[in-house]
Amino acid sequence: MHLLLARAALLSPLKRPRPDAAVPDVRLTVPGVRVDLARLAAYERVCGFATGAEAMPVTYPQVLAFPLTMRVMARRAFPLPVLGLVHTSVEITRWCALPATGEYELSVRVEGLAPHRRGTEATVVTGARLGGGLVWESRSTYLARHSTTAAGAPDSRQADGAAPPTPPAPSAHSTPSTHSAPPTHSTPSAPLPAVAEWRLAKDVGRRYGAVSGDRNPIHLYPLTARLFGYARPIAHGMWTVARCLAEHPAGGEPLTVRADFKAPVLLPATVTYAAEGGRFELRGAEGEARPAPHLTGEVQPALG
Repeated sequence: MHLLLARAALLSPLKRPRPDAAVPDVRLTVPGVRVDLARLAAYERVCGFATGAEAMPVTYPQVLAFPLTMRVMARRAFPLPVLGLVHTSVEITRWCALPATGEYELSVRVEGLAPHRRGTEATVVTGARLGGGLVWESRSTYLARHSTTAAGAPDSRQADGAAPPTPPAPSAHSTPSTHSAPPTHSTPSAPLPAVAEWRLAKDVGRRYGAVSGDRNPIHLYPLTARLFGYARPIAHGMWTVARCLAEHPAGGEPLTVRADFKAPVLLPATVTYAAEGGRFELRGAEGEARPAPHLTGEVQPALG
């Protein structure tokens, strides 16, 4: 993993991202993947899940597949620089419970690129098979920030590295799998009711990086985060999703989770977890005049 991260870091300055760049036509697959139960327990503790369950949390296959994802992104043909890449959304569909003692076949592919008003986004599709059947799939969008024209193509001006990412507009590349019910995204007339307030330590990014393998510099230290335009390290998007889902009652039933990352959580921070029905939200502390949403999401039954 360290070699992949080093390779990705060395190639990042050579990448010139643009939405019309060529996308590598490759699908990497690894069979026979088993869960390290000690590492799973460490992940559960960092994210707030109960430990010792027979099934993995719905977000954990993303961690299992992270080395494979890095193999795709560390290739010279991958068009976006990995350093500073920002996770902007994720959609996960689970069709059955995921036994922690199962043997999985994992696959990763890049589905396509799309313009974003802050740069260029890539959609990465990850799948997990058990006994030959697809039991879990995710679609993640990752943003490479750079200066753009109105049409979303890069221009010659200096990149706006200090501006935080904004959520992507709906596009074809984020269409849910045909096996799942597409989540609705109606904007509620009032904020979701607050459930809990969390004080996040400054080392959350480092602790999650240790259990997930995702040691992107924007998550680690103030100095490394400032290199990419952030005043302080930011929490991993997948940590914020997992932390919210740890509060959401769920068994092994088929479900679809959709989450959009609205604004980075600068560490340390105090945030409010809010939820109602299947919808959830992570926003600024309740004492703030206008607490900004960091994350909005929804859990729905999956069909098929």
